[in-house]
Amino acid sequence: MTSPSQDERIRRTVAGTNLGNNRDSTRQHNLSTVLRLVHSMAGVSRAQLTRATGLNRSTIAALVGELVQLGLVVESNLDLAQQHGRPSIMIEPSRGALALSVNPDIDVVSVALVSLGGHIVNPVRFHTVRAPSVPEVVNIVKAVYSGMRTSLPAGHRIMGVGLAIPGLVDPVDGTVIEAPHLGWRDEPLAALLSDALKLPVIAANDAVVGARAQATFGAGRDVSDLVYLYGGASGIGGGVISGGRLISGATGFAGQLGHTHVRSGGAACTCGSSGCLEAEVTREELIAAVGLPAGETENLEEAVMEKLQQEGSQELRDIIERQVQLLAVGLKSVVNLLNPSMIVLGGFLRILDRAAPDALSEALRTPGTRGPRERVAIELAPLGEDPILVGAAELAFEPLIRNPAGFLRFHDDDADVPLSFA
Repeated sequence: MTSPSQDERIRRTVAGTNLGNNRDSTRQHNLSTVLRLVHSMAGVSRAQLTRATGLNRSTIAALVGELVQLGLVVESNLDLAQQHGRPSIMIEPSRGALALSVNPDIDVVSVALVSLGGHIVNPVRFHTVRAPSVPEVVNIVKAVYSGMRTSLPAGHRIMGVGLAIPGLVDPVDGTVIEAPHLGWRDEPLAALLSDALKLPVIAANDAVVGARAQATFGAGRDVSDLVYLYGGASGIGGGVISGGRLISGATGFAGQLGHTHVRSGGAACTCGSSGCLEAEVTREELIAAVGLPAGETENLEEAVMEKLQQEGSQELRDIIERQVQLLAVGLKSVVNLLNPSMIVLGGFLRILDRAAPDALSEALRTPGTRGPRERVAIELAPLGEDPILVGAAELAFEPLIRNPAGFLRFHDDDADVPLSFA
């Protein structure tokens, strides 16, 4: 018997759907629902699919069979954890269905192939000596992707490209409206990448896709209301899940939590204001304090934790204490406004919680009173860019999951034509 939490996740995925046995649109919908369950659970049994959807076993078998033929799922070992009746066949996402994830930043362009189920296959970090231009990003990604393709075994298919940008992105056409730390404004990066790679490209803010990854695969997969804060080279971004849905706002720009005001008369921010969270709490200050060489920024957390064990680390301790206090100010505002049950910290923000255990949790609580800060858990996202890359892949997979057969048919018919799905 599966755990209640796993069954609950499955029920949430199919909540509100209108399943049945009619043909055409209903079959497409049922096929989408089954693939979404297999993808988000990274594997599920036939028995679980039957219970969750309310469809009979023969219908589930037919839907799974079609997904197998499409190369999107595989049937594997029996579910031996099932205690009643015959063991049920397990359905797992195919490792041959891949998305290309791209995340440019001021000192590195991260590229990875990600399979259905959120598995990163072969990440590549291409370091740059300065913030790359848009044409340079296109050339880097094209070269890295070309090398990746030659090493893939037969049968692998690239469904599209997910582009995670540290800045504002037009949700309609993927144009980078502004990425101030990169010096980009009104750059059609998604269209340029699509032309170069002959693949559909969908772009979004990096912290927003990180929130999506945490809600689907990470610390927030059982949480309906969470805030994800990611600190990187380009500042601090955020994504908000409320009632189980990603908040996008009227024009798609919700979640700019890095511009929460935390200090009067503070440092100037790229947004034109001063005292914003991302202007006051920076990765660069930590890098300078530990003397980390350029090109080794992925080792920052390890370097900080190691230096804190040494004598002469008072300057670093003072920096961390200050940054923790200012982060706490920002989190209080976020919690009062959004009332989440969980805050997930990613990127260099992980360091502040690890270096000062319980300081943020204690700062959020008001003893003896009830309110939005009463039960807020603080969790850490996995180390590195993994949540961003996995979240970017979700952008590319979503059109496929919405209509598996239709997407692949269109993809095959127009293999040499760049595709764009809103």
